[in-house]
Amino acid sequence: MLKVINFFALLLLSLSVNAQTSSHYISDDVFTYIHGGPGTDFRIIGSVEAGQPIQFLGKTEGEYAQIIDNKGREGWVRSAFVTEQPSLRERFPLVEQELIKVNEQLNQISLGTDNVSQDFELAKQKVTELQVALEKALAERDTAQAKVDTTKQDQQYQMWQQGGIIAGIGALIGIILVYLPRPQLRKKSRWM
Repeated sequence: MLKVINFFALLLLSLSVNAQTSSHYISDDVFTYIHGGPGTDFRIIGSVEAGQPIQFLGKTEGEYAQIIDNKGREGWVRSAFVTEQPSLRERFPLVEQELIKVNEQLNQISLGTDNVSQDFELAKQKVTELQVALEKALAERDTAQAKVDTTKQDQQYQMWQQGGIIAGIGALIGIILVYLPRPQLRKKSRWM
């Protein structure tokens, strides 16, 4: 049964393996030995640390794949340890740089937020001051409007009063003129 499973695994691996050399990696969770041939029966050439970049030569036999490690040694490792995904060793510096950039952006945003908060507080104070000034100006306007209205009414009263006085004086003069003796007309028959 194990031979049948190995046969199908070998068949599937040989169909899916690319004949060209390509960049692959030793998966991050292993430390593996490079053998001189496809199996543990062959001598150990060296070891490959987890995450090291390798070149996959496209050959597989059984559970082993032929590679060239980062030191230029050609050998065989278990196929299960070969992956196309970049290792954490390769991705970590990129992630670290990205983290630094994001932290810098966050700090800038934080500083901007602090500045915005300060600006917002200043704006709130300014709005409060302006509201107080507006209320004061509205009160002064209402007082001035009341004075204008009072002055207008006083002027109208004075005009009516003056008009009444003039009318009264005119009526009094008219009455007095009615009772004054009229001068007599001279007769033409008189000599002079």
